[in-house]
Amino acid sequence: MVCDAFGGVALALGDTEQLVFPRSAVKAIQALPLMESGAADALGFGDKELALACASHRGEAPHADLAESMLSRADLGEADLECGSHWPFNQDAMVSLARSGGTPSQLHNNCSGKHSGFLCTCRHLRMNHRGYVGFDHPMQGLIREAMQDVTGAVHSAENSAIDGCSIPTHSVPLKSLAVGFAKMATGEGLSALRAKAAGRLLAACMNEPFFMSGSDSLDMPLMQAAPGRIFVKSGAEGMFCAALPELGLGVALKCDDGAGRAGDAMIAAVLARLLRVDVELSAKLTEMAQPVVPSRRGAPVGLIRPTPDLMR
Repeated sequence: MVCDAFGGVALALGDTEQLVFPRSAVKAIQALPLMESGAADALGFGDKELALACASHRGEAPHADLAESMLSRADLGEADLECGSHWPFNQDAMVSLARSGGTPSQLHNNCSGKHSGFLCTCRHLRMNHRGYVGFDHPMQGLIREAMQDVTGAVHSAENSAIDGCSIPTHSVPLKSLAVGFAKMATGEGLSALRAKAAGRLLAACMNEPFFMSGSDSLDMPLMQAAPGRIFVKSGAEGMFCAALPELGLGVALKCDDGAGRAGDAMIAAVLARLLRVDVELSAKLTEMAQPVVPSRRGAPVGLIRPTPDLMR
């Protein structure tokens, strides 16, 4: 689904009426209270910290170190996180940690930057941060208000579930997400404070895509293909949200079977289609949408191809 900030539909393919759990694809919206509360400025956060607050990072050392730094500025630490721990998603980082005899901490969780942002917001607002992941915690109330305002979709207990990192996630229409990211990119329909916060967060992610994703995530090369022109954020189970500020468009898509590699091909194909006026960029994105499948020896043995409807 591709929409402008006023709900105009630029592209609709598949079952666009279905409700989806956007999961991590909406982290930039969830980071709005960090900006709007004044916490980010009070703690001296720059683009790297803001990008990490919107990130699904790969657990590489710079990611974990920066999350720890963010927390320390608010006199907090790893033990204050409530996201749980897992091994780094990046294989090199995982192997390095294992070889050193280390074990993963909550800082390696791909959502630790987002959670660090939540905790810093709590501290700045003098909120008790304990239990900040709970539906009834004031921090989650701030996030729900931001999500509802930006997307126009109801976020209530009735359409909520628990995400992998323990915070609430809500099932909403694809169109609401697409409109929401068009608003984030343009500021249309948002208060002046919220529009400024949204613009700064998206700019930080586009300026520091490594800290918003990581070495082996498609989000980073997609944004690097057109610096400052493409914002894209993946979510679990084949979910993507994106924004094209120059076109005033927001994008939301879901690969029904949750396949990550299929979702990657889909978002690259849609971006190539929307940016086809820029022939060179569109060709680069089209190549990303059709990655080669290698054998274990590195020989090309196949090709992932989006459906023709996506490639038009």
